[in-house]
Amino acid sequence: QVQLVESGGGLAQPGGSLRLSCAASGFTFSSYAMSWARQAPGKGLEWVSSIYGDGRDAYYADSVKGRFTISRDNAKNMLYLQMNNLKPEDTALYICRKVRGPQPTMSLTGYDYWGQGTQVTVSS
Repeated sequence: QVQLVESGGGLAQPGGSLRLSCAASGFTFSSYAMSWARQAPGKGLEWVSSIYGDGRDAYYADSVKGRFTISRDNAKNMLYLQMNNLKPEDTALYICRKVRGPQPTMSLTGYDYWGQGTQVTVSS
């Protein structure tokens, strides 16, 4: 029933921008915090950002702070990640994840559903 479908990934040059989207269905979207994580080839999963269910505040990993912005449109059941000033180190599969409650987590635990991911490649 719960589905999370990411889109918006692709190829970008260093310093460029991409906007990722996550379409959610099968649950009361506004009642749950949401999160983005990423996984580079051969590396472990890395937490990127999380946002409250009502969107009142958000948190970021140090590696993306000041460059990425997480947001949501609860009327449309959509989660977004605006990525600016991209770096080659941002190359990864970006995964949309549903938190178990309305409070966001800044870790890799506390999730119950996630999508298949969308690939972001940053290269000159």
